[in-house]
Amino acid sequence: MEADSSNPESLIRALPIWSGPVDIEPLHGGITNKNYLVSEKRRRVVVRYGGDIPVHGVMRFNELAAAKAAAEAGISPKVLFASPPFLVMEFIEGRTYCAEDVRKELFRCVALAKRVHRGLPAFLRGPTLCFNVFHVIRDYAHTLAEDHSRKIDSLSRYLLVAESLERVLGPIDLVFGHNDLLAANFIDDGARLWLVDWDYAGWNTPLFDLGGLSSNNELDRRESETMLSDYFGGSPNDALWRRFQAMVCASLLRESLWSMVSELRSTITFDYVSYTEENLKRFETAFAAFEELERT
Repeated sequence: MEADSSNPESLIRALPIWSGPVDIEPLHGGITNKNYLVSEKRRRVVVRYGGDIPVHGVMRFNELAAAKAAAEAGISPKVLFASPPFLVMEFIEGRTYCAEDVRKELFRCVALAKRVHRGLPAFLRGPTLCFNVFHVIRDYAHTLAEDHSRKIDSLSRYLLVAESLERVLGPIDLVFGHNDLLAANFIDDGARLWLVDWDYAGWNTPLFDLGGLSSNNELDRRESETMLSDYFGGSPNDALWRRFQAMVCASLLRESLWSMVSELRSTITFDYVSYTEENLKRFETAFAAFEELERT
């Protein structure tokens, strides 16, 4: 029977990796791709369905390279099959983190981020992307202007803010980052912690992953200082704290603009407008605190 190209589940059943009938169950919660849990006899796998998304800088050759390297490094599940728009991986039976879990298990999360930055590159093959949050913000602003976003009148201010944050950040150390450290991308199987979803992976400053870990999981100042001390091996000085706070603001601004673009471009059913407003509120709070820090 020919697969129905308009039906992802039909396409999944037609993949040349099954030895018999499969059961397919949508996995809810993803806001970039569609994900499915597929059961076949005694094994279960996760199938990610999604093509390139140039407007978000998501290129599947890069995601695949990162996912394979992360699997070899023991950070992420094994890649079983890849043929765009499908990526098939081992299913990890475990507990998906929420923000409270990240705060409680902060040292484990930081240790895993370190392994990404310092260990994963040894396993990378082929061309990979760079992730520069300030380029992303500028590009999103152009897209939002072209699409006549409901936030079009605020774009010039966001660009000025990003420019000021970029000046504060200054020169960077370069690592290979995950660049999307949401709580839901950590899975605890009871024995070890895994990191999944490599859509936005790429070469970046470690401060972006650390800033994202803080902003995405609502770390307070004490927790953020603890995270930086653990990562860098000593208490953060004033200069590092200032650069880190700039990146927290940039992380939240980027997430807000990502959501604004998704309001107009995504085909996934999700309340992006509410997500935009939630992240903008957090960005404004963080930026007000950053401006206060700059005045002292």
